[in-house]
Amino acid sequence: MPNSFSNTAIGEPLAPDKPPSFAGLTIRAREPSDFEEIAALMNLPKVRWGTLRLPFTSKEQWRKMMENPPDGMTGIVAELDGRMVGNAGIIQFKGRRSHVGEIGISVHDDFCGRGIGSALLGALVDLSDNWLSLKRLELTVYVDNEPAIRLYQKFGFEVEGTRRGDVFRDGQYVDSYAMARLRPRWSTRQ
Repeated sequence: MPNSFSNTAIGEPLAPDKPPSFAGLTIRAREPSDFEEIAALMNLPKVRWGTLRLPFTSKEQWRKMMENPPDGMTGIVAELDGRMVGNAGIIQFKGRRSHVGEIGISVHDDFCGRGIGSALLGALVDLSDNWLSLKRLELTVYVDNEPAIRLYQKFGFEVEGTRRGDVFRDGQYVDSYAMARLRPRWSTRQ
């Protein structure tokens, strides 16, 4: 999701080729009718800390965004026993970058470290590799979001660079990493 940094915290690493599965967890397509739950999720302090979102984004703003998603956007949510605990998406670029997608993930403050981020990222990687035939996934993450960085590395993402003083967050400028994952067994020479 452009302009959306990732805020995923994880516990014990899980195999990246097999997203976690546990009772009550559902990953499904995001629907426009989810706007109220997503607005509440995205306004949580830890979620907001890990993204470019400003405080106090209204439900109405989320409704409008979800009714008119960008071209190439696929949004998913994680529900645990019927409660929304995560939100993620991938945008496939157009033209000469149509082989590239940008992702964003957010996990509910109260559910970090329980495998929700791994489930969401596993679903996005599967979508990218097996349905969209993307060769490259990109994301941006704050350098101090160590749990998210570990998650991305577990799924094959590598730091490609540091954006110094990239974002003004909580009264100060912070750095971010540009991270990317090339599809396994794909060469830039093809």
